[in-house]
This record gives sequence, structure tokens and C-alpha cells, in this order.
Amino acid sequence: MGIFDIFKSKKKKEEANKYRIGMEKTRKSGAFSRLKKLFSNYNEITEDLFDELEEIFVMADIGVDTVVKFIDELKADPQVKNLTSAKDLQPIIIDKMFDIYLKGEVVNSNLCFNKEGLSVFLFVGVNGVGKTTTIAKIAYKLIKEGKKVLVAAGDTFRAGACEQLIEWGRRIGFEVVSKDYNSDPSSVIYDGIMKAKAGNYDVLLCDTAGRLQTKVNLMKELEKIKRVISKEVSGAPQDTLLVIDATTGQNGLSQAKAFIEATDVSGVVLTKLDGTAKGGIVLAIRENYNVPIKFVGLGETVNDLEYFDIEKYVYGLFAEMIDEDEDNE
Repeated sequence: MGIFDIFKSKKKKEEANKYRIGMEKTRKSGAFSRLKKLFSNYNEITEDLFDELEEIFVMADIGVDTVVKFIDELKADPQVKNLTSAKDLQPIIIDKMFDIYLKGEVVNSNLCFNKEGLSVFLFVGVNGVGKTTTIAKIAYKLIKEGKKVLVAAGDTFRAGACEQLIEWGRRIGFEVVSKDYNSDPSSVIYDGIMKAKAGNYDVLLCDTAGRLQTKVNLMKELEKIKRVISKEVSGAPQDTLLVIDATTGQNGLSQAKAFIEATDVSGVVLTKLDGTAKGGIVLAIRENYNVPIKFVGLGETVNDLEYFDIEKYVYGLFAEMIDEDEDNE
């Protein structure tokens, strides 16, 4: 069943409504907004149409190599060869984007909890992407799910980072383990683990530095933190989550490359998807680095961080196109 068919269900649309609302700016002001106009300009499927599609998708931050491969596969698709109307390409394009993400696999977008005790989740990412706020929002989400949550303020090199987490903790209702500015981050994480074990916490969320002088320094710091965690908690960290600002586009992809090379990133959190993000970065990250998206930020409130769902995401990108198709039936 294709995406167009899936979202003929009123229930499915209601479930995806937060994505539709949250991604409105991405859908209406970015490269994807040109798609609808494009299909109004072409009656037949021509090489010029494919050229314009390629340009739109490159501008949408999907990545040049992925786009070229995508367009080649689209041209070779037997379904496409039998079409006479350009508009009939729409559902095929959207379904193929869905396939780019899945790659024929079952993609685990859930957090990987430790079934036998404390779960430790490590957060990495550059300064300014919303990492600290993301940690607070995930803490809130887990607390609502009945988990006992502790946070370790391991970003000791950024002035105000610990204080920011402590304030979030006061507002939401979680404790924070912290030390003075410029303290050893690994010692903060260690203290967090000791407190989590002694207090029978379910989850420990660990913040880390977003900027060190060189990539080598960053790698060494993250390796040291992971050694501390794995020594004290079997199989931990259960997830290492890279936080990326979705509005940064290709710069976000460069960040992904650096951190994936530096540590074992198991999932990505995309923040600010409600802003002027171009939308295609989800597909680019999955295609280039084979790492799943685990959360997306769809607004500024504490409730606006959502578990990632590829069906809802694709609907968020193409809601008008999908809904219009249903109205025309």
C-alpha cells in the first residue's frame, strides 16, 4: 500500500496532524513547495520535467548522489514508462522517497532500553543545535511514560549549560548531576551513574560538550566518556543520539559525518523541523550514513518533540498534494 492510499484513512491523518502542522513552513516555503507548481506546468513526462525534479530535490538537501540515483531509478521504473500524465508521477515519487528511507529494512526508530536495569543515553552535537533543550524534552517524555529519569550535565565547557539543564529540571521535575564549569565531563557522567544506580533510576540522560578545539580532542573526550559508561553499566550507552538542527541543511550533514566518525552514533534527533528546514536532510542522513532518525522537533513547547515516524514525516512534507489527490477522486 502506497502513502497516498495510507492517508485516505481519516484516522491516519489525525495521527499525523502534528507533523502536518509542525512542518507547514518546510512544506510551503522550501523546495518541496515547487513540486506542486511543477506538475501544474507539465502535462506530459519529459526530460525537462526530470531535470527540474532533480534540481528541486538537490535544493531540498537530499544530496546530489542520492538525487541522481533517485531520478535514474524513476526513469527506469516500468510504472513510469506506462504513464501519459505528469501528475500521475506524484504518488510514485512520494512512495520512492519512502523507500529511500526504509531501504527494504525494518528501521528501529525507538530508543533501545536496557531490560535488566539502568538505561544510559548519550547526547552529542555541536553547540546551538538545541541539544540541552532536546535532553529536557526527552526527559519530560520519558517521565510521562512512567520512567524515573536522571540527567548528567556533562557539557562542562559551555558557560551556562549546567544551569540551563538545572532550570529545565526544576520546571519539568527531574534531578541533575552537575559540577563546576570546566570540570572533567567524564567525572560528571560517572557521578550520574553512581547516583542513578543508588537511586534505582530507570534512565540516565548524558549531555556532552558541543565544541572542543579539534576533532581529535572531541573524539578522545567522547571515547573517554563511553569507556566510563560501558565499564559501569553493561551494554551502555544503549543509544548515542546525535542532535542536528534541521535548518542547517548541508552543514548538518557535515556535522553528522564528523560525529559518526568520532563515535558510535545509533540515532539522530532533528530539531527545528518546524522552521525553515528544507526537509530532505532526513533522507540524506539515512542514505549516506545508514543511521535512523529517532526524534523530530516540531515546535517550541515541551510537548513538541515527537518519536520519528517515516509515514507521518512524508505526509508532513506532501500533505496538500496527498489531500488534493483524494479530493479529486
